[in-house]
Amino acid sequence: MKAREPYREKFKKIQAQTLFQNLDGREQKVVRTIAFDNCFTLRELASFVESSIDLTMWNEKSLSSSWVQWRKESDLCGREFKKWAFDRQEKLLKKLVEEETNYGTKENTGPRYRAKNAKIRTDVQKGRVFGMCPVQSETTLCCNLRTIDAVKNCGFGCSYCSIQTMYTGDNILFDEDFGEKLDAIELDPEKGYHIGTGQSSDALMWGNKNGILDDMFRFARKWPNAVLEFKTKSRNIDHFLRSDVPANIICSWSLNPDVVIQNEEHFTASLSQRLDAARRLSDKGIRLAFHLHPMVYYEGWRGEYSSLIERVTENFDHDEVAFISFGALTFPKPIIRKIRTSGIKTKIHQMSMSPNPEGKMTYPGHIKEKLFGHAYRAFSIWHGKVFFYLCMEEAKFWETTFGKRFPDNEAFEKALLESARSKFDNT
Repeated sequence: MKAREPYREKFKKIQAQTLFQNLDGREQKVVRTIAFDNCFTLRELASFVESSIDLTMWNEKSLSSSWVQWRKESDLCGREFKKWAFDRQEKLLKKLVEEETNYGTKENTGPRYRAKNAKIRTDVQKGRVFGMCPVQSETTLCCNLRTIDAVKNCGFGCSYCSIQTMYTGDNILFDEDFGEKLDAIELDPEKGYHIGTGQSSDALMWGNKNGILDDMFRFARKWPNAVLEFKTKSRNIDHFLRSDVPANIICSWSLNPDVVIQNEEHFTASLSQRLDAARRLSDKGIRLAFHLHPMVYYEGWRGEYSSLIERVTENFDHDEVAFISFGALTFPKPIIRKIRTSGIKTKIHQMSMSPNPEGKMTYPGHIKEKLFGHAYRAFSIWHGKVFFYLCMEEAKFWETTFGKRFPDNEAFEKALLESARSKFDNT
C-alpha cells in the first residue's frame, strides 16, 4: 500500500486531464485499480478511458473486464504486461472500427443526445445573420454557399452534428431583430447566389415561429437572383402549404436509411415522413433537393442506400429536383470529445478515421469512393437530368465519383445555380 502512495497523488493530477469523470461510478473504481496496478501515465490513462467510453457507447464488452481477463491469461509482469495489454487493446479497437458498423435490428433505446425540452429564448442577438458557409475550405471544392442564421442551435439531437459545439448550452436562440437584419442585407442584383438556412439550426422544425419564414419569403421576393434553400430533417411544412411561396425557394431534405435515423438522428422525422413532406411540397409546385449527407458506412449500407434511392426516383420526377449531394461523416476533433462526454449510446464514431487536409477526421478515401460511387450509380436514370455534387469533399473524389470535376469554386457555383434556375423555369 505504501508503494502506491506516490502514484496516488500522480493519479489525482492526471485523471483530471482525461475523461475519467465520464465513466460511471462502478467503472471508475475498476479503472482506478487497473491504473494503480500498472502505473498508467497521462497518455496511457487517457487512451484507456477514451477506449472504455467508446466500447460502452458501442454496446461492447467493457475494456476493464478485458484487462482483468488478460491479467489472468498472461505471465508477463510490470511494463512488459502493460505494453502487451495495450497492444491487445489497440488490436481490439482496430478490429471494431475497421469492420462495417453493425447496428443490429433494434432501434437504439439508450440515452439520447438532447432532451426534448431545450429552452427557447428570444432576445436581441449580437452579430450578423448573413455570411459564408462555416465549413468552406480551400482544400475542398465548394459551391460558395452563403448562409442565413435564422435560429441558433438545433432542437434535434443528431449524434454527429457540429452544431452541438457551436453554441454553449441547450438554449435555442431567436433574434428579435432578425427581420430587420434580413432586410438590411444588400446583394448584387447582377450576381447569382445560393443561400442556405439550415447551417445553424434545422430550417423547418420551428415553422414560422416569430415570423422567421415570412421574413425569409420576403427576402426571397426582394432578391429573385438568389436561390434560397431550406435544409431540413423535419416534416413541419404546414406554413409552406398555406403560404404563397416565392418561386426561387428550394426545400431540401437530408436523407439516410431508417437504421441511421433511428440510432443517430434523434427526434427527427423518419425517412417516410421526410419523403411524404417533400412529396406534398412538390405537389404545391415547390422545387426540391436531397442530400445524402452524411452517408454512413455500416453493415447493410449498400442495400439500404439502394432502397432509399429507389424510393426517391420512383416517387419524384427529375424535373421536381434541383440538385442532389453526397457527403461522408466528417468530424472536427471537438465533436469526438463532445460525443464521448454526451452519455449517449451511439456507434457513429465506430469508424476507421483518417484526417483530411484540414485535420478533420473522416472515412479513408477507399470507403468514400465506395459510398459515393454506389450512390451515384444507383441514381443512373437521373444522370444528365439532375445536378449531382459532393459537399465538403476533396476534388479528387469528384473524379472517382463523376469522372470529372469543376476547375474551381466559381465554375461549380455557376453550374449549380444554372441547374436550379432551369428547374424553376419548369414550374
